[in-house]
Parts: sequence; C-alpha cells; structure tokens
Amino acid sequence: SFSILQKYFLINLPSMKTKLIFICTIFLVTALLYNGCSEKEKDTAEIKQMQFGGFESQVKWGEHLVTLGGCNDCHTPKKMTPKGPVMDMELTMSGHPAELPPPEVDRAEIEKKGLIVTRELTSWIGPWGISYSANLTPDPTGIGNWQESSFIVALKDGKYKGMPSGRTLLPPMPWEFFKDISDDEIKAMFAYLKSLKPVKNLVPQPVP
Repeated sequence: SFSILQKYFLINLPSMKTKLIFICTIFLVTALLYNGCSEKEKDTAEIKQMQFGGFESQVKWGEHLVTLGGCNDCHTPKKMTPKGPVMDMELTMSGHPAELPPPEVDRAEIEKKGLIVTRELTSWIGPWGISYSANLTPDPTGIGNWQESSFIVALKDGKYKGMPSGRTLLPPMPWEFFKDISDDEIKAMFAYLKSLKPVKNLVPQPVP
C-alpha cells in the first residue's frame, strides 16, 4: 500500500521539495511501524517465557522439572558398563523392563530390618512387597492413553494411572513431594513425557 501511495504522490505532487518531504515521511512511518511490530513480538516472546518458567517452551520446562526431580533415577532402565550401571537413554523413562525375572525376596531379612532394597534400580523390595517403576513414555503400554488431568491426579493424589478410585502409588514413588507443585508445572512435565520416543514395555504388576 505504501508503494502505491508513493507512486501516486510522486507523480502528482507539484514540487521537488514537497516530494522529498513526502518520501521522508513515508520512511519515518515505515520505521515506526516496523519498530512497533518488533517490540510487540519481543513482548509476546517474554510473556511466553514467563508462562514456561523462563524456558522457551512448555516441553523444555517439563524436561527441566523431570531432570530436577530425578525421575530418570527410577523410570529409566540401567545398563552395565565398566564404571558400573548407567542410564540407558535409548529406553528413557520406559520403566522396569518386562523381560527381567522377578527379584528374589528375603522376607525374614526385610521384616527383621525394615530394608528397602533394589537390584536394577527399577524394581524395589520393601515391607509393602515388590514394586516396579512405571513406563512413562507415550506408548499405549505407558502413558499414551493418559489425559493431562489423569497425570495431575497421579502426582498430586498418588493414584495409580491417575484414577481417583485407584490404589495408592507404592514406594519409592515420592508422590507426597509433588502434591504442592503447581498444575502448570505438572502439565509441563506431562508435555515433556509425551514428547519422548514411545517404548513398548508392559511393566509387571506389583507383588504384595
């Protein structure tokens, strides 16, 4: 539209001085409009960052929270190396490998000493029985069919599969520490988990 106006006025304006004034005005208005758009985009980006805890996206914020919360410690399988067990990031957050045999349980020792023991760092034995770390990848065997609201219930109320009528999550899942974090933080964690590579792994049910 500016180009059309320029052509019209340059042809019809009577004097060179008037034409120069008009050209300068056009450049000034264009510069002001461009600057206004840039400031608006900058303000929008800053507001967006504030919404995501200072991170560029909800997924990045969620990744930060999941890492900070140590979720990989239990939910990511380990592989043995010369330096000991390390996280197998090809199976990130896929839970206890279904193909592993159940760990041996010395009930007398556990009841006598109140021990909580683990072998693979994805299965845990204690006075409650045997519990297995859940698959938190977006595969149907994990949280692929979950809704955001279910994940909030799981973390805040400690309910299995995020169902209000479900059983309470078993140790060592520290859901009590998550009940005071904001819904926005939990939504960010959920968004990150949904962005991971789906891993098919049907984790065994706990053993009393």
